[in-house]
Amino acid sequence: MPGEILALIGPNGSGKSTIMKCMAGLISHTRGNILVNEQPVSEQKRDWLSYLPQKVNFSENLTGREVISFYARLRKLAPEFNQRALAISNLNGFGNRPVSQYSTGMLQRLGIAVALMPESQVLVLDEPTAGLDPDAVRSFSEFLTAARERGQAIIVSSHALAEVEGLADRVAILVHGRLVAFEPIRHFREWIAQHAQLRITLAEPRADLCEVARQSGAIASDIAGSELRVTAPADDRLRILRAIEARGAKIKRFETEEPSLESLYLRYTRENSVGHSDGTSAGRM
Repeated sequence: MPGEILALIGPNGSGKSTIMKCMAGLISHTRGNILVNEQPVSEQKRDWLSYLPQKVNFSENLTGREVISFYARLRKLAPEFNQRALAISNLNGFGNRPVSQYSTGMLQRLGIAVALMPESQVLVLDEPTAGLDPDAVRSFSEFLTAARERGQAIIVSSHALAEVEGLADRVAILVHGRLVAFEPIRHFREWIAQHAQLRITLAEPRADLCEVARQSGAIASDIAGSELRVTAPADDRLRILRAIEARGAKIKRFETEEPSLESLYLRYTRENSVGHSDGTSAGRM
């Protein structure tokens, strides 16, 4: 949707790059449709999309400035877009040096600059933060936020949810070419809030306390050594503690451990990898 960042998340080989190549028209999809404003991508104007591949390649004889100038002319952009791309790339004095002298991170910055240079309707960015240092990642996030505010639709891929959790509005999780989750990022955060684990250290652990916890609102509970481990929504945790004490248990201490977005992603990955071999055809649409 316009003004939204969608993150495609999945382990390597899950089909993220395949989907993006289909969107860019580099390969044909075998099933389904890819629509933009309810129209097939094949019927869109050529400038509707800017695409950053997973691995960027430029002519090694050209300088960074020459690469930017070439793509500006190719897309018939006004001169100010060159300056915008140079600001995005932040080549640290290497703008007049051949691309052959660039590090992996500098090549990635140049690729991002070329992709973000026009104000295309849709940005499709495949693993855009690969090889970037923390400062470059922060700058990239700022440029993406500005693009979203301009109303551009942005699709970003990653194999790590932590990389995009501060940016994404919605998340699509792919495993073995299958869409296993497609939710607003707030739904993932709400799940985390409901599934935090309360770890209660008891003076004398008893098996019957698991049932006490469940009757008081726990989603799950078990005993591990001297700990009673309880999964429960935040609103139920105090009631669970009081119910355990009322049953005569002595609580020595307790702490809450919240799952991360990354652990939720890994849960989806594990659950949907069962029964798939390494030879699974990933990314078919």
